Amino acid sequence: MATYTLVDKETCITCGACGAAAPEIFNYDEEGLAEAFADYNKGTDAIREELEEELANAQEGCPTE
Repeated sequence: MATYTLVDKETCITCGACGAAAPEIFNYDEEGLAEAFADYNKGTDAIREELEEELANAQEGCPTE
């Protein structure tokens, strides 16, 4: 089953946890907010299976969940 992600920019506090845990999934926009950069934070592109553990680590490490 495919996994998708996006960042809720309304709650992002730019702590950097997601980018540190999953640098191939998350990046930061021009305002410094995190985003899933594969699909410009739309949640439309599936995360590659080999990156799902990194995604889980990023989600667990996010202080705003």
